[in-house]
Amino acid sequence: MTETTPYDADRARFTRQAPARLVLCDHAVDVADGAAGLVATEHDPDARPGGRVSQAVQLLELTERALVSAVIYERERGSSWAEITQYLGIGPAEAEKRFAAKLAGWDTAFDVPYRLDDTGRKRIPQLPTAAYDPAWACTQLDRWAGNRLILVDNEHPVSSGLVMAVPKT
Repeated sequence: MTETTPYDADRARFTRQAPARLVLCDHAVDVADGAAGLVATEHDPDARPGGRVSQAVQLLELTERALVSAVIYERERGSSWAEITQYLGIGPAEAEKRFAAKLAGWDTAFDVPYRLDDTGRKRIPQLPTAAYDPAWACTQLDRWAGNRLILVDNEHPVSSGLVMAVPKT
C-alpha cells in the first residue's frame, strides 16, 4: 500500500526495536492489570463459582501474549535464539518454530502496516496499536507507569529508554 497514514511519520522516528518494546510494555500492562483483578477479595461473593479460575486462565492467555511480544522484542534487539531459549526450557530450533508465525506476522505488518476493510475505505492496522501509533503508546504507557510504579522517578519512564531512529538528513 502506497497511501500514507497520519502515524507513518511517528513510526519513522523509532527503530523497529522501539515499537516492539512498546508492544511488550502494553502487554505487560494487561498482565499487571489482570493480576491485580485477582488480588482484592471484596467482590468474591459476587463471583460465580469458578469465576476466579476464569480470571486466572485469562491471565495465562495475557501472559502468553506478553511472552510472544518479549520474543519479538528480543529478536528485534538482536538476541539469538540460544540467548532467548535459555529462559524457555526448549531448544533454539523448537523456539524458532514455535514463534515463526508471530515473527513473520510482525515483519509483514511493518511492510504493510494496514489493510483495507471489505468496503475499501477503512484502514485496519496490522501492527498492534502500540507499534502502529507509538507516540500515543508512549503517552499512555508513561502515564500508566508513572501512576503505578512506586520507585520510578522519571517523567517518561517508558519512552525515555526507547531506541530512536537516527534522523534522516
